[in-house]
Amino acid sequence: MCGRFTITLPIDELMLHYLIQESAIFNYMPRYNAAPMQFIPAIIRGKTGNRLGELRWGLVPSWAKDDKIGSKMINARAETLTEKPSFARLLASRRCIIPADGFYEWQQRDGIKQPYRIVMQDGGPFSLAGLYDIWTDADGNKLATCTIITTEPNALMAEIHNRMPVILRQEDEAEWLARDHADVPALLRLLRPYDAEQMRAYPVSSKVGNVRNDSPELLEEVK
Repeated sequence: MCGRFTITLPIDELMLHYLIQESAIFNYMPRYNAAPMQFIPAIIRGKTGNRLGELRWGLVPSWAKDDKIGSKMINARAETLTEKPSFARLLASRRCIIPADGFYEWQQRDGIKQPYRIVMQDGGPFSLAGLYDIWTDADGNKLATCTIITTEPNALMAEIHNRMPVILRQEDEAEWLARDHADVPALLRLLRPYDAEQMRAYPVSSKVGNVRNDSPELLEEVK
């Protein structure tokens, strides 16, 4: 499961990193504890290039009767994407990237749950693979939502948890976002554990467990 992440990059650096020409986020703020059912930054490929906007985390399929299902669909397993009606269609047509510079996971040991923040060795941003959909309520109001894809853990994550989010290699980002790319087998090959040697993990405060906490102190390593 991937249930919390951080994106603290200034918006100008974020747009430069992803070659974004257009942003629909007017009040961008660093996120130190992004959580499900919140609106989070996301990137899709528009007609004229990459676009930055916000999606609510927790997928609501276009065919859903109401939006309550979103809280149960924050993650999608890479291994079973094509078996789930909610995800199979989106894999071929509605893919997105959720930019991050860290994510949290909890290690359970001796009855104690210790949160860790997992980052790149160089501290830079990275791309979480996601799917999105647009749901319309009875009054015609549209809600754009997303889910983060997870996969088996790499060697680093295996010590902490039995799942990890799919982190796209930088050279695969354009392929994942391509509007005209519907080769499902090729897309599935991108959804594999990231190189553990490029990542590191460190323990952080248990305060990250409360979604109301969203401040820089959550990033600090604890002993």
